[in-house]
Amino acid sequence: MLAFHYDHLTLALPPGHRFPQSKYQMLRERVQRTPGVMRPQVADAAGPEALALVHTPDYIDAVLHGTLSAAAQREIGFPWAPGLPRRSLCSVGATIAAARAALEEGVAASLAGGTHHAYADKGSGFCVFNDVAVAARLMQAEWHRRHPDRAGLRVLVVDLDVHQGNGTASIFQDDDSVFTFSIHGEKNFPFRKEASDLDVGLPDACGDAVYLPALEAALAEVWRRMADRPPQLAFYLAGADPHEGDRLGRLKLSADGLLRRDRIVLDALFERRVPMALSMAGGYGEDLSVTVDVQMRTLDAAARAWERWRDH
Repeated sequence: MLAFHYDHLTLALPPGHRFPQSKYQMLRERVQRTPGVMRPQVADAAGPEALALVHTPDYIDAVLHGTLSAAAQREIGFPWAPGLPRRSLCSVGATIAAARAALEEGVAASLAGGTHHAYADKGSGFCVFNDVAVAARLMQAEWHRRHPDRAGLRVLVVDLDVHQGNGTASIFQDDDSVFTFSIHGEKNFPFRKEASDLDVGLPDACGDAVYLPALEAALAEVWRRMADRPPQLAFYLAGADPHEGDRLGRLKLSADGLLRRDRIVLDALFERRVPMALSMAGGYGEDLSVTVDVQMRTLDAAARAWERWRDH
């Protein structure tokens, strides 16, 4: 399974900043040390023309040329520095590469990504550009060029980060070519949520016993509502932040519960032969090695799903 990364690009952050950028290198090193079927590969940067499928010209220009206002930088949570544009472009590029590989091989991953708080005209919550939205739009455009006489590519976004994907929901509102589905902490950030096609907000400390049945019921609703036009590509945001050891999550799922979550999603997509691009999304553990352990289990489950695609 191809797994795209860009952790060689770092952000200039002040001491004590809450963004856990060291976890990306930790995760990539774990992948490289683990024998198996994962094939790590450095991601290329997305081009401005891909960003323009989703983001406004003024916002793209402000990020790339360092003219973001102080308020815009505060909302993103990162101070602008020369390294920010390149890292942000590679974040999108990794998800684009994973989506292309998924359409070829069934399953592929970005070892980061899931920047779902970014809107068309602004960033928010440690998210500069919306990688999944850009990749979805680009895959649809490439599909149309290859198949001009066929119906457009229908996309499903399964967002299981603990925070609602408000930027993604906003970008795809009133667009029936992309179905957005989010399970998240109802009382967690963002405090003003956007309307996804299907939202399931859960209470703090709900745990595995509440979360997993809610996921299965919600997926059944997704398939019911997409029955007339099933998805041909899925993006799965497999956040580690619902974990009980997460500083920002509050939902209190166990590591085994998160693995069961992943298998429910992966099995459902494989059964319907829907290719899947995985993004690791959030994870803010008190102990980052625990977060990386959770993410490695997700990647291992995805690699097993990739093997099933390869063998069928």
